[in-house]
Amino acid sequence: MSKTMPFEEPVIKLRQKIDELKHIAQDADVDMSGEIEKLEARLGQLEKSIYSNMAPWDRVQVARHPERPTTLAYIAAIFENFIELHGDRLFGDDEAIVGGIASFDGQPITIIGHQRGKTTKENIRRNFGMPHPEGYRKALRLMKQAEKFKRPIICFIDTKGAYPGKAAEERGQSEAIARNLIEMAGLKVPVISIVIGEGGSGGALALGVANRILMLENSTYSVISPEGAASILWKDASLAKQAAEAMKITAPDLMDMKIIDTIIPEVAGGAHRDIEKQASTMKEYLTATLTELAILNEEELVQDRYEKFKAIGQFIEN
Repeated sequence: MSKTMPFEEPVIKLRQKIDELKHIAQDADVDMSGEIEKLEARLGQLEKSIYSNMAPWDRVQVARHPERPTTLAYIAAIFENFIELHGDRLFGDDEAIVGGIASFDGQPITIIGHQRGKTTKENIRRNFGMPHPEGYRKALRLMKQAEKFKRPIICFIDTKGAYPGKAAEERGQSEAIARNLIEMAGLKVPVISIVIGEGGSGGALALGVANRILMLENSTYSVISPEGAASILWKDASLAKQAAEAMKITAPDLMDMKIIDTIIPEVAGGAHRDIEKQASTMKEYLTATLTELAILNEEELVQDRYEKFKAIGQFIEN
């Protein structure tokens, strides 16, 4: 059963009431269709009101939902003939990042994404979706391979951040991330990044230097978590809710600031409610974006990416 968020309680209660009436009507052989239709109409209005006006902290909770679809779930639902490739050819294989080759409506595509687990065992295996340097170097190896064979690159962003442990630092975590930023900026193939959950810090940005950044409606994208920001700013992690509102980390805010290019709408209640329907919506947006970028040549793709990031932010002269 899906975990219920606090703001969903009115919706859950109304659904339960509708189910009760349906059971009563069936067991007692009583026509209650009129009452059920009224309640279902009210449910639709309530869902629209709640899910279209969620506060930033509510969106953070949906982005962190334990059942939220992962990169591999979307790969299975959207692409065909996925072949996963492993290893960075330097140290080892980091399972916090998955990548490989697939087909998208008959077109060869390279896919790279953060991968977290849903169970404790899988999260330990995937290091809770926090990559080591070899994960980013694997990603870069696949990007350069895609460039060699002229395949578009699609990245799925879903991480709290790069792993900050001693071993990661010893193997050059910051260098690996910085190398990805430099190399991604100059890739001569279309690059599309999609934020599907949490997009945290440099760990997310290492897959985020793209021609187009798409973002699921209830995902987040930020330099630090709300808890981390609250700890730094106010020395109190319990003020994370206020930090989330101040940081402008939600899709609508990032769209206003032109950090992302497109918001992909989610099914009512979040992507975890209906993975197939959500994947179908994402496929439509991916098709449109790939078509848009297909008309650009190699030099234009690099220039397009440069202009996109150059336009972020404002310069104010005193």
